[in-house]
Amino acid sequence: MQTITVEELKAKFDAGEQFNLIDVREPHEHAEFNVGGTLIPLGKIQSMDFEELEKLKEEPLYIYCRSGNRSGQACMILDMAGFKNTINVTGGMLAWKERIG
Repeated sequence: MQTITVEELKAKFDAGEQFNLIDVREPHEHAEFNVGGTLIPLGKIQSMDFEELEKLKEEPLYIYCRSGNRSGQACMILDMAGFKNTINVTGGMLAWKERIG
């Protein structure tokens, strides 16, 4: 697992880069505020129910949650399942709201 700050992630958006962004929060959190990630709640990842990600095993996956804790757990689980390039967004959406708005 690697990490990225919210500022570094925002720079990727601003540069128009295409990347795989995964939100591991709950549906109500995602509906309240998100930055465009695909919603796959941590519970699905914990139960190994992430077949939609299998085709992305070799690609970078930027994973975020509310604070960086659940996304860190998701990264560890995916790493153990053979994913090669998981990146935890440190500070999550709390940091995004605080530093970026």
